[in-house]
Amino acid sequence: MASTVPPPTGPFSPEQKEYLQGFMAGVQASGIFVGANTSGQLTFDPGAAATPPRNLAAPAEDSVFGTPLADLSKPERWKHEQNGLDVWEKLVAHAAADKFPDEPDTFRFKFHGLFYVAPAQDSFMMRLRIPAGEITSHQFRGLAGLAEECGNGATDITTRANLQLRELKPRAIVRALTRVQELGLTSRGSGADNIRNITATPTSGFDRDELIDVRPYAHGLHHYILNHRELYGLPRKFNIAFDSGGAVSAAADTNDIGFFAVRVVGAALRRDQDPASRDKPAPTVSDVAPGIYFRCELGGITGHKDFARDTGLLLKPAELVPVAAAMVRVFREHGDRTDRKKARLKYLLEKWGGFPRFLEETQKKLAFPLVRLPREACEPRRPVLKHGHLGVYKQTQPGLNYLGVGVPVGRLTTKQMRRLADLADHYGTGELRLTVWQSLIIPHIPDAFCATLVRSIQSLGLFTEAHATAGCVIACTGNKGCKYAAADTKGHARALMAHLRKRDPRLDQPVNIHLTGCNHSCAQHYCGDIGGVAAKLADGREGYHVVLGGGMDHEQGIAREIFRGVGADELPALVEKVLVTYRDRRSSGETFAQWSRRHTVKEIQEMLSS
Repeated sequence: MASTVPPPTGPFSPEQKEYLQGFMAGVQASGIFVGANTSGQLTFDPGAAATPPRNLAAPAEDSVFGTPLADLSKPERWKHEQNGLDVWEKLVAHAAADKFPDEPDTFRFKFHGLFYVAPAQDSFMMRLRIPAGEITSHQFRGLAGLAEECGNGATDITTRANLQLRELKPRAIVRALTRVQELGLTSRGSGADNIRNITATPTSGFDRDELIDVRPYAHGLHHYILNHRELYGLPRKFNIAFDSGGAVSAAADTNDIGFFAVRVVGAALRRDQDPASRDKPAPTVSDVAPGIYFRCELGGITGHKDFARDTGLLLKPAELVPVAAAMVRVFREHGDRTDRKKARLKYLLEKWGGFPRFLEETQKKLAFPLVRLPREACEPRRPVLKHGHLGVYKQTQPGLNYLGVGVPVGRLTTKQMRRLADLADHYGTGELRLTVWQSLIIPHIPDAFCATLVRSIQSLGLFTEAHATAGCVIACTGNKGCKYAAADTKGHARALMAHLRKRDPRLDQPVNIHLTGCNHSCAQHYCGDIGGVAAKLADGREGYHVVLGGGMDHEQGIAREIFRGVGADELPALVEKVLVTYRDRRSSGETFAQWSRRHTVKEIQEMLSS
């Protein structure tokens, strides 16, 4: 849907006009818009009249949203002294001088997606924003050229369905930023205290089991963020995901905000609205029509051992972007700016004693009522296909298929990227999808071409089979590229995959293995069937604390620590023993999560020590 945005009228300052222009811009590409009424409340009606929100004025000079300057954390003081969005001239100057930034500007440069990663590497990493993981073959080729020209000749797929380029020298940063923009992409706000890449179900639009295509909402929110300056510089980073209800997961329950598509049917509504048929009150509304809606879950941060929890809200699709924008603003105004360890949404919710006050503050910013409905009035979400992001699967569209491509530890060479772009053009429609599993998908492949494409992918050193033991090994950057990591996670993950392929335990159930380099848990080790968080051992070796029994979605659970201080060289044999023990001692059809959770930690330790 095309749209032109008229300039704001009225006695507005230049700053207010800029704000309102962004407010009404919405998302022309996806047709998802957000407007505002005369009180500044958000609405899904883009034609609503708009005046500046009452809190548009900058906070008082002696405080930031009520927090005295003296109490701010160091990064908050840096943001107060200069907004990270206002350092373009510094970027140009550093590029001209081929010079790395000082500590405050190292933080501010992250607002542009540039991470100075010393001492791991004396260079920048650039992280992009790729909403819903959608990228074209043209963009993929362009990034391959950029990685070759300015970086290390490779890119990394991240656990937010995103891409990172590495080993950029200061002299290359402006060229890299402008080249990315010329490709129709951006890195703006992909680091520091900002909303990270907006993720969505990677098979959305062609998943035979999905309830609704969620890409328009992911793109809508992406563009809304880009056009609203006040949605940057939050108390801490923020993650948002959209789940279509289909066969493949978006890991939405690990996000600060997770939107889950659900179906409400008449029979469930009538049952739930009849107080005599249940042991709890009827819903707060009685005029919900059957159809497709979204549940909203809040507060996921699995590195802190917590998943997002259902708020009771039932949202129409058109309400998603305004609700997300309102919730982010509530977090912006009330999140902790003194203690970085307590600055995520989870801790604001805990401080306020749960959801009621947060939803009350959110409601104040919306021009439409928030509706609540018990989860029981919605059809249950069907279990996800755990490795549905790997292999060939039929699409909704007759005669077409998607192919899930496994990328070892998420790293692609520029040669592989160019060849993948060619294959997407020749056998598909020139589209690729990135996944939160550090893999990618090529959609829209005619039946007759699937076998040829599989062989072509495998010839690149990539894989397509949903291999039960090595098909989903996730690893963060590790100490080769991140100063926080205590081990070479990608190197150790590669060694583990090679060992498991050679010593295949021959499982018939999918197993996920997650290795992360530090407690930030970028690889979400607590969510894997088998997880490891890196640690330096007493003898100086790199090693891992090993956890078992984690899961997401229908297997949701935090893994329990089983072993501490396992040497990296000992890890492959231990994982093999874990898998063989599971294979030999499980009940018929029992998943790894089910098997590991029905045993105590001591029982598992004894089984694995025998």
